[in-house]
Order: sequence, then structure tokens, then C-alpha cells
Amino acid sequence: MKTLCVLQHFEADYLGLMEDHFEGRNIRFRYCRPFAAGGAVPATAEDYAGLVLLGAGPLGIVSGHLMPSLGPELRLARDFLARGLPVMGIGFGSSLLATAAGGGAVEAPLRFVVDAARRVDRGALGDHLPETFPIAVYMRDRPVLPADARILAVDSAGEPALFQIRDNCFGFLGHPGIKSAMIEDLIMEFDETPQRTAETLDQLRGFQGEIAGALGTLTVGLVEAMRLM
Repeated sequence: MKTLCVLQHFEADYLGLMEDHFEGRNIRFRYCRPFAAGGAVPATAEDYAGLVLLGAGPLGIVSGHLMPSLGPELRLARDFLARGLPVMGIGFGSSLLATAAGGGAVEAPLRFVVDAARRVDRGALGDHLPETFPIAVYMRDRPVLPADARILAVDSAGEPALFQIRDNCFGFLGHPGIKSAMIEDLIMEFDETPQRTAETLDQLRGFQGEIAGALGTLTVGLVEAMRLM
């Protein structure tokens, strides 16, 4: 049975709907909480089969209030990459993945957007990526992809929504297993919130069923590509 290291930055930001899909495939996950008392970022990738970098919320990688554990998280992500182990970055985590892999990040304002992503790579995730799927982005800053990255899906503005680095690492700007309650809790935790939050939350609630439906086939492709089974 394989175990994923999941770097969590706030109690409200977790794997969400993805938990059930991993548990149903006997894939374990261990939350590492550097923000909690006594919590820390693991020093190495040893004992883990892969890494998930979470990242919804207002903290940034190059602007605003920076993530306090940014340095140790980048070192850990680079260790996973050096060992050829899979890494999945979500939201802020996608910028971390891009930076660790030789790309970077640029300043972008805090935003909360519900959108439809469109697949642009026909073979994405072993052809398990839906042609279109809803995404909910709640993050600051934006990843700059390394030269060897593949864009698998774009948002309605043509910006990358899902990208692949090497053959087993993936960056999602929107959380593929998001629950509206997660965003609600994050909004209550911080003074800084994006514009039109209430309206966007209503949109997210309306798309919750479609998000859950798309995650089923998407997880099949992710698990195969990341070689977690």
C-alpha cells in the first residue's frame, strides 16, 4: 500500500472529494501541517510514494503574504522530483511545482473563479481527462511553466488550467475535488477575500455535482499516470 505526503496549509484546505477516491484504491495519505503547533515539512521524500502540494487561500509565492514554509516546501518538492516520484500541485501548489521543476511564478491578484476547463491534449491522462470539466480557482499568483511542461487543459481565457511536467507530475490551478464548504471556511478564516465571493460561492454550489462526476474518470487517469497502483 502506497502513502502520499499531503502538505496542508490550513485546516479548511484538504483533499476534499479526492479522499474517498484514494481510500477506495488503498492509497494512503498523510497530512503534514507545518502551520500547526509542532508541525513541520518533512526533510526528505523518504517513506513516501508521492507528494500532493495543496494551496487554496490568500497566501502567495511571490506577492502578498508569502507562505511561511515556502523554502522547506520547495526543497521537499525538488527531492521528490530528483527521485523521480510523482508530485501533484493544486492552486498555490501548482506554482510550487512549476518553480521546483525549473519554472517559476508571477504576481497575480487573489481571485476566486468558477470556470469550465477545456482539454487541449487528446491523450491527456491516458485519455481519461474529460473534454470539459468545471474548475474552481481560489489562489494568488500564477505559475510560470518550465519549458518541458505540457498544457493539458485551459480555462475560458485560454490560460493553463492543468499542466503536466515529466510523465508523472501534474499542476491543477483549480482543486479537482473541491467542496464549497472548504471555500466557505477559508473565507471566514482570513480578512482578505476576493471580490464577488458570495456570487461565486453560489456558482460553485451549483457545479458541485459536475465536479464530483468529472473527478471519477480524472482520478483513474491520475492514479495510472502517477503509478500509484
